[in-house]
Amino acid sequence: MAAGVLSSAVPGHAQPTLAQIEDELDAQWRKLEPVIEQYNKVHSELKANRKKSAELDERIRPLALQADLAATEIGEVANRYYRTGPSSEFNALLKSGSPTSLADQLMVLDRISSQRQQQIAAVLDARDRYLSEKQALDALIARQQAQDEELAARRKTIDADIERLEQARAAAYQTAGYTGSSGVSGPCPAVSVGGAAGTALRTACAQIGKPYVWGATGPNSFDCSGLTQYAWASAGVQLTHFTGSQWNQAVPVGRAEALPGDLVFFFSDLHHVGMYIGNGLMVHAPRAGQPVQIENIDHMPLVGFRRVG
Repeated sequence: MAAGVLSSAVPGHAQPTLAQIEDELDAQWRKLEPVIEQYNKVHSELKANRKKSAELDERIRPLALQADLAATEIGEVANRYYRTGPSSEFNALLKSGSPTSLADQLMVLDRISSQRQQQIAAVLDARDRYLSEKQALDALIARQQAQDEELAARRKTIDADIERLEQARAAAYQTAGYTGSSGVSGPCPAVSVGGAAGTALRTACAQIGKPYVWGATGPNSFDCSGLTQYAWASAGVQLTHFTGSQWNQAVPVGRAEALPGDLVFFFSDLHHVGMYIGNGLMVHAPRAGQPVQIENIDHMPLVGFRRVG
């Protein structure tokens, strides 16, 4: 796929320039990255819902036990009344020697019975509500599991596409006698910053040079949203491993107001994200074959900035 694309990058048999090689690789990668981020989205949601389901199980378990005990108690009382009749209860009250009148004792007994019924009803109601919620959640998990498996099955195709791209890139660069990165140099962060944003940014910068691996969230390799998730987690902020969710988890800021640590998003479908470091630069995990690096934010179609926290 990639080799054919690269060979047709220029008319005739002219050797493509390094810029043309990178442009063609970028174009092919833009077709892959949205699929990767969709996988991240479904996988993150599935993971969160499985955790929620487990928590519901923990909350349902004692309620189910209480309901079983209540049912056992009701069964025992019903069985006793069936065998001995209510007269034995009256006889027990009469023989108790209590100064309280029989009418008062019966009223207390009735009140206790009423309270027990209310308690049992409350337990059953809570249990049924949790069961209903869990059934809906389990149905959602089943659908997401199917999506996750479908996307995982496409992983082999994605990996094969990435490998072809990398082979084409390596061959083209070897022919051109060049092995450098498209990243730019500069301090990271470009501007001194403190607080949570400073912690996140320094963490992101410390990953420079580590490889891109799609679906990876560190600490040894990253994809784009995996890097920003990892960096902000070091500052105590939990972001979802999906660019679309990260866009919604933060608040919008204009380019003129952008500060180091802000997230910067690209492409109309928001399938790429980096972390702004100041002076028009960002640190990000670009794509397969290119490690975490610093790059100019105008290298890709910029959609907007978002501030975390």
